Amino acid sequence: MAFKRFVAAILVGIATLLPAGPSLAKTFRIVSFGDSLMAGYQLGPGQSFPDQLQAELRKDGFDVAVANAGVSGDTTSDGLARLDWSIPDGTDMVLLELGSNDMLRGIDPMVTKKNLDQMIRKLKARKIGIVLMGMLAAPNLGAAYTSVFDAIYPALAKQNGIPLYPFFLDGVAGHPDLQLADGMHPNPQGVAKMVQGALPVIEEAIKSLEKRS
Repeated sequence: MAFKRFVAAILVGIATLLPAGPSLAKTFRIVSFGDSLMAGYQLGPGQSFPDQLQAELRKDGFDVAVANAGVSGDTTSDGLARLDWSIPDGTDMVLLELGSNDMLRGIDPMVTKKNLDQMIRKLKARKIGIVLMGMLAAPNLGAAYTSVFDAIYPALAKQNGIPLYPFFLDGVAGHPDLQLADGMHPNPQGVAKMVQGALPVIEEAIKSLEKRS
């Protein structure tokens, strides 16, 4: 009996000296929050921006889950109204992509800016990281509107200290081969181009947030 207790004590001692096993890594949860450009308008399974982004991030070694919270037709007012229930608890980062429908409808850019700022503040209050996906005004809206609208995203990013991807449709806008027949939305190849453009900014944001946690 004494021998068994002796062996048990030795085993306990050895166990305390062994290094702890690796802790299970927590999957980094991203919500892609936006309009039809994010939702994947007329695209098939696996072809939307969130789907392609998740695939590329995992290929680069990131343990991520990217949820699609895009709703076609949403303005920034619509987004603000549904923000709280669209972003679940446990979300680590939001890709905030709204404003194109405001621009297409000629909504006052100051309304757009105010709505986006309120969304950013709500997310920051919940300790959720943000990457702001910028938009540029269509040239046919005139120089006055364009200059005010285009300044919204850089100003908000600087004011709130968050990363900015300046133009969500960079490399796709004005390229018919990367767009659907409507000349506005990206086709699967266009989405792939958008993902490659935004990837460095998003990956840097993930690394920064993981360092803080």
